[in-house]
Amino acid sequence: QSVVKLMRGLLQCMMRQVDKVEAFKYSQSTRDCLHAKYNTHTCATVVGDTEWGHLQMDATSLYLLMLAQMTASGLHIIHSLDEVNFIQNLVFYIEAAYKTADFGIWERGDKTNQGITELNASSVGMAKAALEALDELDLFGAKGGPQSVIRVLSDEVQHCQSILHSMLPRASTSKEVDASVLSVISYPAFAVEDSELVEITKQEIITKLQGRYGCCRFLRDGYRTPKEDPNRLYYEPAELKLFENIECEWPLFWAYLIIDGIFTGNMEQVQEYREALEGILIKGKNGVRLLPELYSVPPDKVDEEYRNPHTVDRIPMGKLPLMWGQSLYILGCLMAEGFLAPGEIDPLNRRFATVPKPDVVVQVCILAETEGIKAVLRKEGIYVETVADVYPIRVQPARILSHIYARLGRNKQMCLTGRPYRHMGVLGTSKLYNIRKNIFTFTPQFIDQQQFYLALDNKMIVEMLRTDLSYLCSRWRMTGQPTITFPISHTMLDETGSSVHPTVLAMLRKLQDGYFGGARIQTGKLSEFLTTSCRTHLSFMDPGPEGKVFAKSYELSIDSFEELDAEEWLHGLRVAEDEDAYDEVAQYLDHLLQRTVPQSNLPPTAQRGGLNRFRAAVHTTRDLMSLASKAKDLHVQNVGLYVPSKIFQASQQSVKLLSSSPQHDTDGKSQVSYAEMNLPRDEDGNVDCKALVDQLRICPTLQEQADILYMLHILKGPEWHTGLDSEPGPTVKELLTELYVRVGHTRQWALIRYISGILKKKVEALDEACTDLLSHQKQLTVGLPPEPREKTISTPMPYEELVRLIDEASEKNLSVSILTQEIMVYLAMYIRTQPALFAEMFRIRIGLIIQVMATELAHFLHCSGTEATENLMNLSPSDMKSLLYHILSGKEFGVERSVRSVDSSLTTALSICEVGAVGATKPERAGLVRLKSEIKQQLDKRRQSLTGSKVNFGQQWAAFFCVFNFAAVSVVLVLSAQSAGHSELLGKGSFSSMLEDKGSKDSRQGQWQRRRRLDGALNRVPVGFYQKVWKVLQKCHGLSVEGFVLPSSTTREMTPGEMKFAAHVESVLNRVPQPEYRQLLVEAILVLTMLVDMEVHTIGGIIAVEKILHMANDLFYEEQKALGADDHMLERDPTTGICSLLYDSAPSGRFGTMTYLSKSVAMYVYDFLPADGCSMQ
Repeated sequence: QSVVKLMRGLLQCMMRQVDKVEAFKYSQSTRDCLHAKYNTHTCATVVGDTEWGHLQMDATSLYLLMLAQMTASGLHIIHSLDEVNFIQNLVFYIEAAYKTADFGIWERGDKTNQGITELNASSVGMAKAALEALDELDLFGAKGGPQSVIRVLSDEVQHCQSILHSMLPRASTSKEVDASVLSVISYPAFAVEDSELVEITKQEIITKLQGRYGCCRFLRDGYRTPKEDPNRLYYEPAELKLFENIECEWPLFWAYLIIDGIFTGNMEQVQEYREALEGILIKGKNGVRLLPELYSVPPDKVDEEYRNPHTVDRIPMGKLPLMWGQSLYILGCLMAEGFLAPGEIDPLNRRFATVPKPDVVVQVCILAETEGIKAVLRKEGIYVETVADVYPIRVQPARILSHIYARLGRNKQMCLTGRPYRHMGVLGTSKLYNIRKNIFTFTPQFIDQQQFYLALDNKMIVEMLRTDLSYLCSRWRMTGQPTITFPISHTMLDETGSSVHPTVLAMLRKLQDGYFGGARIQTGKLSEFLTTSCRTHLSFMDPGPEGKVFAKSYELSIDSFEELDAEEWLHGLRVAEDEDAYDEVAQYLDHLLQRTVPQSNLPPTAQRGGLNRFRAAVHTTRDLMSLASKAKDLHVQNVGLYVPSKIFQASQQSVKLLSSSPQHDTDGKSQVSYAEMNLPRDEDGNVDCKALVDQLRICPTLQEQADILYMLHILKGPEWHTGLDSEPGPTVKELLTELYVRVGHTRQWALIRYISGILKKKVEALDEACTDLLSHQKQLTVGLPPEPREKTISTPMPYEELVRLIDEASEKNLSVSILTQEIMVYLAMYIRTQPALFAEMFRIRIGLIIQVMATELAHFLHCSGTEATENLMNLSPSDMKSLLYHILSGKEFGVERSVRSVDSSLTTALSICEVGAVGATKPERAGLVRLKSEIKQQLDKRRQSLTGSKVNFGQQWAAFFCVFNFAAVSVVLVLSAQSAGHSELLGKGSFSSMLEDKGSKDSRQGQWQRRRRLDGALNRVPVGFYQKVWKVLQKCHGLSVEGFVLPSSTTREMTPGEMKFAAHVESVLNRVPQPEYRQLLVEAILVLTMLVDMEVHTIGGIIAVEKILHMANDLFYEEQKALGADDHMLERDPTTGICSLLYDSAPSGRFGTMTYLSKSVAMYVYDFLPADGCSMQ
């Protein structure tokens, strides 16, 4: 009963802070967290919100984990439904642990002890264990029922697991190893499923932290050391070096290792640590052996310990006993001596986490949205049911499940609102749900077209399904098989609507074959899967005290949800006309599903007859800038929110992402006059918005409708009622939303992206994508360099704050902002599935990546920066993702042009193609060249009949291929004489006849410069680069890059393998805005690091890296000049003064960059080299 009283006492302490639990679910702020310490007599708090490192996710998680284990063992701790609801809300409190930076188990946060929070592996792991332990657990035990069951969303558990696996053996940003992780990889959490990773982490702790009296908490831990100033709560950064080798050693970690040995059956380990503990325990009264908190170096022996670590006898300090350590010691002794079995302290069997799981077969049910689509599929030999056919099973979109879960844990008396509305992951939508007497299945989140425009691209849908199937196979842990319900909608048909889109059809065929995306698949009818699927009963949707979902104490109005946009369409409840058709659950869901969508308000576009009116800047960036100037003349407020106020400048030698703004005359006024705009005016000379609305009725294209609506959006705002066809009529926002749907059908991607930006469409799981990247030890920047325009993201942040930061970094350019968010989602997809793409890339600079994408398109298509930017914005999501992949991987790719009809006019579409070893793209290898030839003949005939003269199809209409081969991107940093002969722009006999005379130039020209630009933009560095820089700093006073100094004192604060040190190095290098120049500076630093292994005590004061580079450049210039190079060949970059030819030189070889950099380094540090000289390779 003492255990129950202790657990209930802690529960009472936390329940008194229920308001903090409610606030923290939404804010994840240190101001709103539960306190870490309470008064044991009164259950009251003892220090203020800001006077302690209260936010410790591991502490709350450990309580919940132990609550689950004790309840499973038969103890009765929770007594009321109010307490059940509170525990359910604590689940919501910890489920975001994978993206919540906290103070960690040691309550100090970052090891500088300055109150800086960071993501901690110990917190993420403990939260993951608690979530798994509580899922489907009845807190009333055998006396419980459906209302006392705790529910956990599986996707949140897997997020924690992904982040934990990517972090280990590293503990956090500032701690490369931490002994607290023992509690995560072994008892009590058992949170890691990979036995190899468990062993690696354990050995890392033993190797780096173990001493003669226990283990240090982490490297350079100053707590209770003789060098710590007890009068200060914080450390000076350079002070941390003083704590090296004299960190206090904690015996409690040996108690953990004893218990770990018992669970793993390693009795040698148990015996070793029991014997070690016997020698350091202190005998108390009555002969009881006590475990001290820690052992410290005596103040008079510090210098000796510095010289010979682990040789000085230490003295016990701190609490005696430390209850935490004493408890673990007693528990270990009881188990080692056979008084307790592992199953008795782990009734939930978490200790079997590393046991291999059986293979998963994913069940896929393909449904047709309508009878017409069912008939189309039948023609292809694919037999499916419609959504209506599967009744009484009901099919709903994923976001409805998110709204249903928003009711979970709601308690009016305690002012708890339940689960925050969050994106529903694929694990959640792959179950079947029992709600009252009905069975529900939910479609995956990624096919929801109204959430974000990725679902408008059928190739992207197929890619996301492939990713989700692979994810399900590796992460599914529940009883029963996962079931994906995949509806085929009209948008998945081709343009004629009479057949399935080829990409979707190929996917359906592969699904029927039983293997897709590395996953085993079984297709069939939903009714066939009922017995084998994972099914969950959502008991919180059962009748309340008055027999109704809407009973007073459980009242739930639609207003309590996050607002659902009126334009969103859904699959309605397709039910038969029987007595259940209007049951209460149906009414409740209809309440969510009903939309105030007005009848179609936008008139159809006219088929002919253009308008020579003002065109807004949705489709061309040049017009965008023009509009900005015109809007200023109209005195439009906050025009920067809608039109980019500045140009998204690229660095020298790169394309400008947007065109220049209009020229201004000497008076400072725009030369564009009101008359040129042709905007309708009223009697007072102001823009007549009603006349603009009238023009909507006669617009010939969707583009012109967008132009007018965009202008109305600027002039009147999104909520202005247009009075179109009726009073008050639809708002501008409603019309823009309808236009979004129409444009979605035409696949005009630049327009889709821009309207998405205006409507602030939520990018699916953007904050999760950001967190995924951060938790894989990457940092992000958005916007173009230099700072402060380029913003760094180093910690997870809420969705709204993240979007606000991206908007600010994009300088309010909506297209760039939405593209940045899109690229972030793709990067997260790749880091989850192909983390090797990001090797040696610590900081991902999205602004530069977008710039390089535009640069590459400009290079392939031989077009201006403005055209390249427009082409980039017009790429489909799948092609954008493919282009990003090829840039990250350095693989060969091509750009294909094709012509299609949109809005009664011909437009050019681009697609990214993979290039094989033979220098041809896959479509060509598949025999499509012959098909293109036939199309050419037909178009030639058609054009001849229309114009009376034949046009050379080969130049204007044929598919246009540009081929470029990236060799391994890391070769630029490796001193090897790798041949680059295969890296040609155009393969012999390929499409050079289609290109302009540029194709006749040396195909290798510009190859190394482009490669350096890519490596610089991607921030790639050599393996071990940061550790080598750390060693360089120990032999000089600092490194200077463009006036910014990386001081040697950094090494006294940070260890070589610390992420904080890598971030510090990057912050200096990233001051350089030109990617290729940055990369040459990295090469110069790399040569400097070669001196570290020599017997040189110092290599000078502050080393100016750019000076070394410019000395190398001068050597190169003089030598090339002597060899007869002309001035044109040796033209210098006006921004940096570096020869363009040096940028384009290979690293190795007689004229390689490394040759000249080695000479310049030798000259620079000559005075510090040993007298007998050295050999530089």
